[in-house]
Amino acid sequence: MSIKFIILGSGSSMGVPRIDGFYGNCDPKNKKNTRTRCSALIKSDKENILIDTSPDLRFQVLKNKISRIDRVLYSHQHADQTHGINDLRVFYLLNKKEIPIYADSLTSKYLKKTFNYCFKNNPTIPKSLDYPATLKMHKLKKKHTFSNISISSIPLNHGNIDSMSFIINKKCAYASDAKLIYKKDIKLFMNLNYFIIDCLRYKKHPSHYNLDEILELVKIIKPKKTILTNLHTDLDYAQLKKKLPKNIVPGYDGMTINL
Repeated sequence: MSIKFIILGSGSSMGVPRIDGFYGNCDPKNKKNTRTRCSALIKSDKENILIDTSPDLRFQVLKNKISRIDRVLYSHQHADQTHGINDLRVFYLLNKKEIPIYADSLTSKYLKKTFNYCFKNNPTIPKSLDYPATLKMHKLKKKHTFSNISISSIPLNHGNIDSMSFIINKKCAYASDAKLIYKKDIKLFMNLNYFIIDCLRYKKHPSHYNLDEILELVKIIKPKKTILTNLHTDLDYAQLKKKLPKNIVPGYDGMTINL
């Protein structure tokens, strides 16, 4: 079975450029410096699994010609990972079936409170005009298997909360928002084929890895290839690529790997 992993968005919480047109150190002439907020897609012959609903989800789906989303996994509750959730309604309309989504307890509570209309009928709207529930919440477990795709969920420190990372078929880890892999879990990340990891900027940050921290981490866990994501306006694609060893590359929107 063919499985692809697509980085739909590789940018930090405000994207590149920001809404005011600010590119920072990024060369606007290089298309790989135009970055939407982080989402990703696991694409197989049997189903498409979305990771996070970026505020840029509509654009990401159109750009990548995604015709179906069968389920959604959430890493955490921050706005840049969740606030595109309403756009999932189109896939409900296409299939007339609630879309299963998977989240930890904190993220689940946030989504149900903030986007309650997605999960139950709104009592303030007359029944004849009511939107049906479009999503079905499920508990994110330590391990799920969907159509021969095995996904392990491992919490990583992300400042004052945890953010879930996902390891797909024991080959590829995706962690869009992280500051620390807990010591007890470090062995799970050893010797992977692909390690897709948060690398916000050059300077240190309280809730995200910076470049120096990633370089040290890669020496420990030794993945075959590391791909950097959640890139801020500090990090120009071409300039960053020049600084990196051959086994580490900057990610970009639409980047696709075969698992």
